[in-house]
Amino acid sequence: MVTVVFGARGNVGRYVADGLLAAGEQVRGTSRTPDVAGLPPRMKVVAADLERPETLPAALEGVDKVFLYTKPDGIEGFVEAAQAAGVRHVVLLSSGSVVAPGAEQNPIARQHRTVEEALERSGIAWTFIRPGMFATNTLWWWQRSIREQAVVRTPYPDAQTAPIHEKDMAALAVTALTEPGHRQRAYTMHGVESLTLRRQVEQIGDAIGRSVRFEVISVEEARAEMGKTMPAIGVETFLRLWAACNGTPAQTSTIVEEITGRPARTFAQWARDHADDFR
Repeated sequence: MVTVVFGARGNVGRYVADGLLAAGEQVRGTSRTPDVAGLPPRMKVVAADLERPETLPAALEGVDKVFLYTKPDGIEGFVEAAQAAGVRHVVLLSSGSVVAPGAEQNPIARQHRTVEEALERSGIAWTFIRPGMFATNTLWWWQRSIREQAVVRTPYPDAQTAPIHEKDMAALAVTALTEPGHRQRAYTMHGVESLTLRRQVEQIGDAIGRSVRFEVISVEEARAEMGKTMPAIGVETFLRLWAACNGTPAQTSTIVEEITGRPARTFAQWARDHADDFR
């Protein structure tokens, strides 16, 4: 049986592919540019683009399972191709925003829920992985300022989040794809510890062996600063989130250990794994 990993070069997809290969699974990765994918040589790589449905039948031929990321614009084409190919199980990297308060007014939540609903209607077995805060978001927010100036600027130093290591999202997906009992299940996941943004910056500084200065700025200044590295929808989402959790502990979870049998990684470990990104 073959499992297709869409986004096999992505932050999560690459570790899903690695985990499946380590488990002895046959893995087919997809890329818009397979000739330059830079993926493991023992993994077959095919050209596929979720926004180009004509590329999907060949990628899904003979496939039993799929790891999928959220792409609302292409989901109907994917479902049609997956049904025709006889795909039996799809594990979707969704978002915890779909079950958060105010999800109906959250554009990111609506995008992810659109894909979930399409899979629920498809007749194909599904598993939804719904992570909260990605630890890799800090690369958007702070990578450039830490590398160039050893400083982080934010209006909410005491906002608390529970960041999740991308390897833990992948581990949950691999378990769902390789072990029984996970079909028609949705797993909302958070990190194992609630940390202020100030403490997260300190842990990045510890990982790179360099003191990182913390500067409190206005919301308008933050909006302009963050807009240099992320789309407006992301900027507004994170600013609202930080304002809501300023001084308030974030929700944590032990779902990774419960499902995979291995403890989840801490943010300090994530910072060590990504130290070179901040140097």
